[in-house]
Amino acid sequence: MRSGLVPCLLLGLAACNTAPDGPACDPDNGGLTLPDGFCAWVVADSLGPGRHLTVAENGDIYLMLSQTRDDGTGAVALRDVDQDGRADSIVYFNPYAGTGIDLHDGYLYVAPDTAVFRYRRQPGELIPGGEAEPIVVDLPKQGSHAAKSLAFDEAGHLYVNIGAPANACQEQRRTAGSPGLDPCPLLEEHGGVWRFSASTPNQTPADGGMRYATGARNLVALEWSRAFDALYGVQHGRDQLSQLWPDLFTEEQNAELPAEEFFKIDEGDDFGWPYCYYDHLQGKKVLAPEYGGDGTEVGRCADVEDPILAFPGHWAPNDLRFYEATAFPERYHNGAFIAFHGSWNRAPLEQAGYNVVFVPMENGLPSGDWEVFASGFPGTERLASPGDARYRPTGLAVGPDGSLYISDSRQGRIWRVRYTG
Repeated sequence: MRSGLVPCLLLGLAACNTAPDGPACDPDNGGLTLPDGFCAWVVADSLGPGRHLTVAENGDIYLMLSQTRDDGTGAVALRDVDQDGRADSIVYFNPYAGTGIDLHDGYLYVAPDTAVFRYRRQPGELIPGGEAEPIVVDLPKQGSHAAKSLAFDEAGHLYVNIGAPANACQEQRRTAGSPGLDPCPLLEEHGGVWRFSASTPNQTPADGGMRYATGARNLVALEWSRAFDALYGVQHGRDQLSQLWPDLFTEEQNAELPAEEFFKIDEGDDFGWPYCYYDHLQGKKVLAPEYGGDGTEVGRCADVEDPILAFPGHWAPNDLRFYEATAFPERYHNGAFIAFHGSWNRAPLEQAGYNVVFVPMENGLPSGDWEVFASGFPGTERLASPGDARYRPTGLAVGPDGSLYISDSRQGRIWRVRYTG
């Protein structure tokens, strides 16, 4: 699992660094604002455009990059040799860039946009040895929403997000007034979660894979909860309500709608995209304008799954992590951390998101409202464009000592957050 949670005392690993005082935090928390009792420091910086990350049971960090470097590598491995909390051995490897990266059953899995590979980890070695073994191949090639995120359950299954390469499945893409295709043909191969064996090589969506859930536009934030024995994801909602349907939606409505939806994902679920979206201001799913909706009509959307929680529009959820450690206070145990990459589609209003939020969980569902856990990533209070942000949170992981790791897609910074009490 990406959390890398293995009891340190059972493993006898000095690298777990579970001393209560721990490494010194940065005086400014690496630029972050955190709740009282928490502090942070920068583990590494300027690594390249980071996406998801994972932390091994000995504290080694693996970060996927969104672009292949000039030397042909697409991931980076980091080790804290002198145990001061900062990476001093940094090695680039792996010829595949992408988003998904995870540790499972002795292997490191990496996911470029059209496949999933794995490497066998070797005891004591930072870089996995041998050739990459293809586990899933022939995933759809697409120009948008191509990121493949990964999750593993306890029964040997691998879950892969296949985002829909469209905004609302219009006849003419992102064209004002263009109706939606009905049925949407993209849902045959996109817009949902596919399940595979975690160990069988050369599976394809059609041979070895199964569509586990559908009607989700893009679930970059995808994770299995061991505590609740279920799959969860947070969806990137559709864009441009006011630009495409100016007679129905104002710019203010466009900035807030639709909600980013937090799903509990069961086999066979249909979450409604592209026909429906969730309006958190009204507290219901409504029919999309491309399919005859007026912003209030429910229609066919009465038959699709609702989210378990909703967030403001266009925050761009890019990772989800359940806190299955015990180093943070009890209220955080088994709760969900979500990294929001930040919006672009709120103009002319200010952009928003660019934070990490926390959702308390109980019995598999939110037990309270969400709250901002980490902020300050953009480096400015007012943000007109994503390009103005200094950092954008993208990946999350929980280390063996219970620290929370956060990766950045702009400059390649990794923060480590711990609780000091």
